[in-house]
Amino acid sequence: MKRRPADTRGKTDFGWLNSRHSFSFGEYHDPEWIQFGPLRVINDDRVAGGGGFPPHPHRDMEIISIVLEGRLAHKDSMGNGSTIGTGEVQYMSAGQGVVHSEMNPSAEEPVHFLQIWIHPDRKGYPPAYDQIKAHPVAGQWVPVAGKAEGAISIRQDAAIHWGRTGAGQELLLNVPQGRRAWIQAMRGEGTAGGESLSAGDALILGPGESIRLEGGQDLLWFDLPAESPEA
Repeated sequence: MKRRPADTRGKTDFGWLNSRHSFSFGEYHDPEWIQFGPLRVINDDRVAGGGGFPPHPHRDMEIISIVLEGRLAHKDSMGNGSTIGTGEVQYMSAGQGVVHSEMNPSAEEPVHFLQIWIHPDRKGYPPAYDQIKAHPVAGQWVPVAGKAEGAISIRQDAAIHWGRTGAGQELLLNVPQGRRAWIQAMRGEGTAGGESLSAGDALILGPGESIRLEGGQDLLWFDLPAESPEA
């Protein structure tokens, strides 16, 4: 098991935006942390009231936003426009090309969300959009993206599960052969294999490895192929 501590991540602070980067992004570049298989970006973003990202283009990327606190307003060139709140998951497949904006619709309250980018299994898909409300349950891994029923379908051999630990409710993860896992602690404090795990920390597990997670946390488990091309 390998650990990616929260305080070793890259950071951006523009005043209206306070962001932490698990992988190289923007002006932050670390050759040891470019991506993890098809998982390219995990940005832990906090946007002040009235701030946000004006219209900008994307291409050939699966983009998933998970709101942890506050609200996030989205508009895109496909004609979609919606505001998602705490616990909601938004998906945009940029495909052949799309322009979108992400803004904090509140003038005063901040929004805290994770933005995730995953390389698709091929280029040139038509753009697509979806959103769901996540329903995490203590002691369970609940699928939010992948092939499971009720999850957002993404164009990659990958899945994302939302897990929650609580009083007397632990999470177990046994990584299957042929797969690997990235675990991202989103908020709260807990332990992983008896060692402390704080919000923003990440763990990497290879095929056949296992971990026991306890405490009071919300976590993401990225289920990824053990061998995948570096896009």
